[in-house]
Amino acid sequence: MKRYIPFIKSPPFVAVVRLQGAISNSGRGLDNPSLAPVIEKAFRKGKPAAVALEINCPGGSPVQSSLIAARIRRLADEKKTPVFAFVEDVAASGGYWLACAADEVFVDTCSMTGSIGVISAGFGAHEAIANYGVERRVHTAGKSKSMMDPFKPEKPADVKKLKSWLDDLHATFIAYVKARRGSKLSDNPDLFTGEVYIGQRGVDEGLVDGIGHLAPVMKQRFGDKVRFRHYGQRKSMLSRFGAQMAGDAVGSIEERAAFARFGL
Repeated sequence: MKRYIPFIKSPPFVAVVRLQGAISNSGRGLDNPSLAPVIEKAFRKGKPAAVALEINCPGGSPVQSSLIAARIRRLADEKKTPVFAFVEDVAASGGYWLACAADEVFVDTCSMTGSIGVISAGFGAHEAIANYGVERRVHTAGKSKSMMDPFKPEKPADVKKLKSWLDDLHATFIAYVKARRGSKLSDNPDLFTGEVYIGQRGVDEGLVDGIGHLAPVMKQRFGDKVRFRHYGQRKSMLSRFGAQMAGDAVGSIEERAAFARFGL
């Protein structure tokens, strides 16, 4: 009841936002539309001493990564609230993009960070369908309308164009990391090649600020009486009762594949 008595100062609290899973533009996993109300509530409900991000993310959509991180920064600046990121298993690629939205980033001794790069993966099935006597027919208006068709042989011109897109995205990612981490970054030439760093190595390279876990670090900053309010994405009614739709199953497979790239 102490917190309701006038003129009695309540202990500080930290709003904790969990960012678990791959970043997706498909409505599954982490995306800006579903996280927007979660992040807004974390910053606006009460007056948190800080917002802490619990991150366990192997990456995903660069656009969704940018939108989520930008929302965190806008609210942090508006509310003048410090943001801390705490990495669990991994904050790689887009996951590291999210971590850079924080003012300080902490990891476990076994956490993986970095993977500052861009990837595009697909498949080629033109020989397989040819073996079954299937002919692919595509008609377009505009010479650039159809490219990288998995059912047609790969064209050097398409690969060149895709590589150009990836290079542009990579440059944007690098500029964002440099803007957020600044002089903390080492001069390691491999820093932006997609290399992954574990625990203290990430600290040494300036990708993160230290080894530390959420509760101890927050108590050190805001006192032993600091409280925590947790915010996260709400699961659908079907998911809560254990029902799995086909889309959820596909999303789960995609997410497991994303984590598997890091041996997780």
